[in-house]
Amino acid sequence: MPPRFLLALMPLLFTTVAHAVDCDNATNQGDMNQCAAQQFKAADKELNALYQQINQRLKDSPDTKKLLVSAQRSWVAFRDAECNFSASGVDGGSVYPLIYSNCTTGLTKARVEAFKTYLKCEEGDLSCPVPGA
Repeated sequence: MPPRFLLALMPLLFTTVAHAVDCDNATNQGDMNQCAAQQFKAADKELNALYQQINQRLKDSPDTKKLLVSAQRSWVAFRDAECNFSASGVDGGSVYPLIYSNCTTGLTKARVEAFKTYLKCEEGDLSCPVPGA
């Protein structure tokens, strides 16, 4: 996360204490930014839970587990770089956190779906790197 993103989020740290936001009816930029950050946090939490499940299934396959770790690190780097690029048109603006969070949320949800697919592999599916439960 770039420092400018952290600076853009600083006001949110103080506004979150002041009031709860109704994300379905958010009308100001600060509330919309906060809601977008919450959506990303929820998607990231789901992603991490699925990652742990896959990691657990690979406990007897250390080489495959290392490949998962490497792939995930590369994916996180890609996600962050892609979203920095995607939001670069509003860099420094009050809408930057919203655009950046929407991007990270979208890419994270796509990764969640990929992980869910890995966790549904049929026994004997040679195209799947994750053994069945």
